[in-house]
Amino acid sequence: MAWNREKPNPPRPAAARNASRLRKAMTDAERRLWTALRGEMSKLPGTHFRRQMAIGPYVADFVCLGRRLIIEVDGKIHDDRDQRLRDADRNSYLEGQNFRVLRFSNSDVMLDVPWVLKLIAAATATPTPGPSPQGGGERET
Repeated sequence: MAWNREKPNPPRPAAARNASRLRKAMTDAERRLWTALRGEMSKLPGTHFRRQMAIGPYVADFVCLGRRLIIEVDGKIHDDRDQRLRDADRNSYLEGQNFRVLRFSNSDVMLDVPWVLKLIAAATATPTPGPSPQGGGERET
């Protein structure tokens, strides 16, 4: 069941290869947020983040498995209509794996890391909606 599975679906081979490549080629905004996540967020219990992690066919920028939270840092390409549609499909898949997805623009990260970290901290304090282990609960939408 999704509610008690720490690890998401195994990555597809292409996504695993792409994750390795992306870890070596992080953008300035991703590097800045990664430094902040390792510094500030590591002080909060249960908030260990991984970077550029493959989940099924996708690679998530930052993942906190313990809180089922994914952080995406989006560049200008994500303003494109077609890319927004692909992002929506991607979010649907990841939410189907019982993850919440937070998206920030590169400029949000570069100009106001404290604000971004505050939103991430609030998200880690809020439980991920999902079915109850006892059954009978419906997933919130």
